[in-house]
Amino acid sequence: MNQPADDAQTPDDVSTRQRILAATAEVLGRSGQTKLSLSEVALQAGVSRPTLYRWFADKQALLEAFGVHEREMFETGILKATAGLRGTERVDAAMRFIVEYQQSYSGVRLVDIEPEVVISRLAHIIPLMRAQLEKLLPGANGAVKAATAVRVAVCHYIVRADDDDQFLAQLRHAVGLRATD
Repeated sequence: MNQPADDAQTPDDVSTRQRILAATAEVLGRSGQTKLSLSEVALQAGVSRPTLYRWFADKQALLEAFGVHEREMFETGILKATAGLRGTERVDAAMRFIVEYQQSYSGVRLVDIEPEVVISRLAHIIPLMRAQLEKLLPGANGAVKAATAVRVAVCHYIVRADDDDQFLAQLRHAVGLRATD
């Protein structure tokens, strides 16, 4: 990652970087990765092109940083959603977070614009998500439950349904949580 010339990052620097990455999600959701324009990202973020280039040398560097940013958002979200919880409450909170994350995330419909890009990235994303969920699912079948939940989530990502309750019920079933009445 490129960084501003200053040795220490200021809150404004972090805010600028975050705005650029958030803008990248918005532009990707409209244009896709192939047609991603750094000028459009800069405009969406409210920064100049030179400012964008201080952080990201080129489109590839921006996309790589965005991939890391997405993973960090997911991991941080799971940690926040499950903080202080134990057992099935912790697992259920993680499943609820997955539903909320997919339904609220602005870049979620990239699959509609560039399915080939998304499908090629899934081979990298699925193991990362599975590893994150495995931490929450101890026991002999934890790995199988995590893998199943991730595949359910990926299916809902690829073929989106508007029924959050069904999505959540399917995730809960995948990890062995009893249905709540």
